[in-house]
Amino acid sequence: MSGVVTDPPFTGPADVARRLDEVDYLVEEGTSTALFLAMALGRPLLLEGEPGVGKTAAAKAMAAALDTPLIRLQCYEGLTAAETLYEWNHQRQLLAIRLAESRHERLAEADLFGEEFLQDRPILRAVRHTGPTAPVLLIDEIDRADEEFEALLLEFLGEAAVTVPELRTFRAVRPPYVVLTSNRSRELHDALRRRCLYHWIDFPPAARAAEIVRRRVPTANEPLIASATDFVGRARGLDLEKPPGMAETIDWVSALSVLKVSELLRADIVSTLGALAKSPDDRTAITDALDELGHPESASA
Repeated sequence: MSGVVTDPPFTGPADVARRLDEVDYLVEEGTSTALFLAMALGRPLLLEGEPGVGKTAAAKAMAAALDTPLIRLQCYEGLTAAETLYEWNHQRQLLAIRLAESRHERLAEADLFGEEFLQDRPILRAVRHTGPTAPVLLIDEIDRADEEFEALLLEFLGEAAVTVPELRTFRAVRPPYVVLTSNRSRELHDALRRRCLYHWIDFPPAARAAEIVRRRVPTANEPLIASATDFVGRARGLDLEKPPGMAETIDWVSALSVLKVSELLRADIVSTLGALAKSPDDRTAITDALDELGHPESASA
């Protein structure tokens, strides 16, 4: 799939950042550069980072900025070719057989494996897309799938093509913009990594986190946004099973705003931790660390 795109949809990293900003996705320079190069070079982009840093949202924002379809493949253990590439419409094949029998006709095996019986799944759908702009194909949380699944992707990632043995090799007229995401729950194979450009997304710094929350929770006041995002940044320094990402931060500030909290106090933190901490151990760890996180017991009085 590599090769310089003659007419890339963005003029440079700054244009990427500007147009993603227009669809309410704030991006730092490293990520905007990675997205631009992936599109300009016609290469898949592998985004890694902790859960909740905006990897999936980046692909969604790309599709929105380009006004093109987002085709999403959510990965999980046991994912198969029939669910990702293509499968045959067995009901239509059986109907064709019965219709031929009623007419006393004989069907050759090849007659049952024509394109009219082929069902596109996300990857073949992206390859056969005929719209004016290439779609964005999101292969989400690839680390959740089995290693065997990675082998299914190699032809597509390298050549923007899918081979259907009974028919032919389908090649994309407009190769899709491919974004793969991983939370590093397991190591990905080198063969897959070699076919992709790579970028690691960190948790956003406090100022950008506050701006993201400000856009998503416009009902929250500035002091609450500032104190909440600062608190979350400090909490990530604890030994947590699942450090809170931006999704949890937005949920938490939304909950505080619904409760009409204007100033972050200890009692409010404790009562709304279910939006921030996603396990009993993490809830306990944050509660036990409230003093060092700047919210001692006396502060709630």
